[in-house]
Amino acid sequence: MAGYGVRVSIFFAALFLIYGIHIPYLPLWLEWRGLTAAEIGVVTSVPYFLRIAFTPAVAYAADRMQDHRRVILMLAWAVLALALLLSQSFGFWPILLVSASMAITTWTIMPLTETVAIAGVRRGLDYGRMRLWGSLTFIAASFIGGTVIEAQGRGAGIWLIVAGGLVTVWAAYALPRRDWLRAEPVVGARAGQGGHTGTSAAAPAARGVDRATVLRLARDARFLLFLVAIGTVMASHAAFYTFGSIIWQAQGLSPAWIGTLWAIGVLTEIALFAWSAPFVQRFGALGLLVAGGAAAVARWAAMALDPPLAVLVPLQVLHGLTYGAAHLGAIHFIGLAVPEEAGGTAQALCSAVAAGIMHGGATILSGLLYARIGSDTYWAMAVVAAVGLCAALVLKRRWDGRPFW
Repeated sequence: MAGYGVRVSIFFAALFLIYGIHIPYLPLWLEWRGLTAAEIGVVTSVPYFLRIAFTPAVAYAADRMQDHRRVILMLAWAVLALALLLSQSFGFWPILLVSASMAITTWTIMPLTETVAIAGVRRGLDYGRMRLWGSLTFIAASFIGGTVIEAQGRGAGIWLIVAGGLVTVWAAYALPRRDWLRAEPVVGARAGQGGHTGTSAAAPAARGVDRATVLRLARDARFLLFLVAIGTVMASHAAFYTFGSIIWQAQGLSPAWIGTLWAIGVLTEIALFAWSAPFVQRFGALGLLVAGGAAAVARWAAMALDPPLAVLVPLQVLHGLTYGAAHLGAIHFIGLAVPEEAGGTAQALCSAVAAGIMHGGATILSGLLYARIGSDTYWAMAVVAAVGLCAALVLKRRWDGRPFW
């Protein structure tokens, strides 16, 4: 299993080279291309809605095939091609079409990769230790991106995304195949609720998911409540992801400092991932989700006050909870509550419905509000996070710790 974990770690590292440029610096590239704040909000929000159909359809096909590696490889090639096309795009409509296609393709890779990682977690691997390599390269990309953009201008950002795409294609070929797991024992599913219960004699080959299984999952009230909880907590980051760098630049921060602040946030995320096992054991999957929601309410309320750099640093440390703890909680909840054959579909529904509809709506809201009230938009994000916190608390009371079926 060690080789399996190394290969997944390498792919996380490669994929997050793209995210480390795309998230903080693509809005600056869009602004450099001449798009208005409202147009930037549209370009960054439309993919959240398009993924509602695209991501679950691709994940369902991958679950049916039981070959997530092959699908990831095809998507990685598509991301590279679209990044090259975007570099040659001008005007709102061409940029919207190409950027949206690149974004939904890139984001669809993530739930499929999480499914590959969770298959290893079920057999004893530590998810946090695999995932932290993605966060490490996010930091590297943020630092390098800030330095390069400061030296070469905002137009250089797209070429850094192209470079990340090349590395991601290479890493996709190194991903482990499904048959690596078939002889491995399955670790007891209670890891996220306070300990292991043992192992089975051997892991059977997971069967392909069917429509009845998908419908059962989609109709489960507890799973729907989970989508609301994780979706709103993550959606509360929308204003920060879309306009955070622009707001900081308007406050006089240099691109290098902007990259540093992004890196500080991810460093706390890395620390949590590196030592995630005792936190998962102590607080459980839903306890981590509750912590993420509470921290998000505090973080965005403080950001609305236009804090100085000395305060921005500790606020960025909260990213370890608002994103890191919430993400860990969501991943382990799916691993505990959803049967393995439906894991990819569950991850995709979470990505499409929670991160799609909710994050997309919050991004559009952010664009509309930012054009009128600027950084006060963060107050709306604090309200969104409060909804997620309430949903997580209700789910924590309603779920008994057992799989859905």
